[in-house]
Amino acid sequence: MAIISALTLVRGRERHLANLMKSLALQTQRPDELVIAWMQAEPHGNLPEIGMPVRHVFVPGDPMPLAAARNRAAEAARGEVLVFLDVDCIAGPDLVAAYGAAAGERDGLFLGEVLYLPDGAVGEAIDYAALDRIGQAHPSKPAMPDTGVREEPDSGELWGLSFALRRERYLALGGMDESFHGYGGEETDFAARAGASGLRFYWTAGARAYHQHHPVHVPPLHQFDHILRNAARFRDKHGRWCMDYWLGQFRDQGLIGWSESAERIELHRRPEPQEIASALQPGERLFS
Repeated sequence: MAIISALTLVRGRERHLANLMKSLALQTQRPDELVIAWMQAEPHGNLPEIGMPVRHVFVPGDPMPLAAARNRAAEAARGEVLVFLDVDCIAGPDLVAAYGAAAGERDGLFLGEVLYLPDGAVGEAIDYAALDRIGQAHPSKPAMPDTGVREEPDSGELWGLSFALRRERYLALGGMDESFHGYGGEETDFAARAGASGLRFYWTAGARAYHQHHPVHVPPLHQFDHILRNAARFRDKHGRWCMDYWLGQFRDQGLIGWSESAERIELHRRPEPQEIASALQPGERLFS
């Protein structure tokens, strides 16, 4: 049986991290270790005891070094299989076992279902039956296979919330491109390179996770500069745009000049503080 490392990235989100850690302790097959990449100078105190080694790497920097943090975590991991979980995720009880079984049968990049939770859904103890009742699937995502895996031809379906692959494959691909700084683009770039290498993508039955609520901005004006910079970086590499949905929203608000056929983004103006504040959605809004 392959050694499995769970990996997560953290800045803030103390309660979310504690719930993620608790969920790893409840797995039908626990990972062999948890690697936490801290994008801050100090770890949180009073982390829960979860019955497995917890290892720490520190990758501070601004804007948030998401690509670098993933790479440092993968390099530090001892497992043959890497399970990447966003700190906002609670792992369903069979997630690690499902990813481990899939990666043990074939080379690939494995994607799991994520259900989104409203504010206040998670108490001190994790109640999976309650999370199943109230969690909502993202409307853009397909239904999961009943058993095993189902191949996904579109590598762009990769979201960084929950995925797994063999460590040797991640490193052979060069990991995430650290020229993407701050929010957006690095996962889509990694997926594009992985797909171009011939790596196959699979939706994975049983690898369910639950996304813990946090406030969302629609559109994400608080990440405006990061999105423009990383979208331009992606187009320079791949000849097409990513995050085009958000770019279209920015265009419609008169902030930029842009189209899918454009070679560059024309900056008209940056969002005003009141526009950023008004984009913050009420607590019942689950998706950006």
